Amino acid sequence: MSSLADRLRGIMKPVAATAARDGERGGPAPASPAGAAAGRDAADVLGGEWQDDFLIVNRKYSPGHRHGRVAVADAAPPDEGWPRLNLLGGAGSRCLFLDLETTGLAGGAGTYAFLVGLAWFDGCTFRVRQFFLASYAAERVLLQAVRELAGEMGTIVTYNGKSFDLPVLETRYVMNRMETPFAEKPHVDMLHHARRLWRGSGDEEGEGVRLTVVERTLCGHYRDGDVPGFEIPARYFHFVRTGEVRQLEAVLEHNRLDLISLALLTSRAAQLLEEGPVSSRAAREALGLGQIYERAGLPDEARAAFARATTLPADSATRAESLRALAVSCRRARAYGAAAEAWQSILELRGCQASIVREATEALAVHHEHRLRDPLSAKSFALESLRLPVTPTRRCALEHRLARLNRKLGGNGPEVAALF
Repeated sequence: MSSLADRLRGIMKPVAATAARDGERGGPAPASPAGAAAGRDAADVLGGEWQDDFLIVNRKYSPGHRHGRVAVADAAPPDEGWPRLNLLGGAGSRCLFLDLETTGLAGGAGTYAFLVGLAWFDGCTFRVRQFFLASYAAERVLLQAVRELAGEMGTIVTYNGKSFDLPVLETRYVMNRMETPFAEKPHVDMLHHARRLWRGSGDEEGEGVRLTVVERTLCGHYRDGDVPGFEIPARYFHFVRTGEVRQLEAVLEHNRLDLISLALLTSRAAQLLEEGPVSSRAAREALGLGQIYERAGLPDEARAAFARATTLPADSATRAESLRALAVSCRRARAYGAAAEAWQSILELRGCQASIVREATEALAVHHEHRLRDPLSAKSFALESLRLPVTPTRRCALEHRLARLNRKLGGNGPEVAALF
């Protein structure tokens, strides 16, 4: 079933063609009392060039520019692009990094993208181009400029772009009766890959995978005086009302830092995929790498990454998750002995999640009954499973297993009744 955005694009496509021929400006937009008058002041303060009632701000970061401990040149892709970017959902040789600043954080038809930040590698140089909407009336020409630049690129890379940035932009293109340039392009949303690779890597528990947290962990970059995201819409509305542009300097810098960090994170993930598990620095990173390989249909590489994760320092939850992933991967490859070793290692962990312990004991019961032909050990693991919280269906299955094992052993199973 097609999405709402797809259906809207289908409805608006002929209208967009007519609008392009007639030179229409699109649908009505709110007036900006001070925005147009303050445009040239904005160009002076923000260091941009005035074009058709919107501002273009260009910045260039040299190969030696350092973002924390990472230099731009170290993150630049080869001339042919990152070879394994397709494992993240990308394609094509040129990536366009995209980040928006908007008039609201909830999205919807009333949310404007007042700042569209685009960036790309030009050899070992990193270029950022920001499109700033100084007047609502200029939205259509701004979107056209964005479309022209996006049309030259291959893969779009965002951070939470699937849920926010691209839907906001697609809505603005539809509202202006224009075709979006992003609909047919491959899209890498690094937020989802960051959750696999770097979740829990922050300095404080519960920090999640906010871009600034991952930036600090991987790049060693600490932002000083960065404007909080929730303040950004208010700063723009203050500019619209008063024409005062000074407080927007920090907003554009925040956007540039997000784009640099996004590019460096993408580079790190692409390099990990190319170099393999040996380049993983932490158990969570190796585990996430294995999950990406697994989703891409590369079981041997996934298994090597899971094995690497079990050798690196980790908290008990990550260690258990890594051992479980290794055990399941080995079982699928019919490496039953290695799978059993991983399951056994889970039982030796302290504080392991009950569901993983139960899965390990049940897997070992199966292994000892059907592969090692050792019903006594199999019965021991099955009894251990029954001591853990289980659903009625699972308890029934375990009791059937114990009854079968008792028949093999010539017993009547009083141990099961003793558990209840």
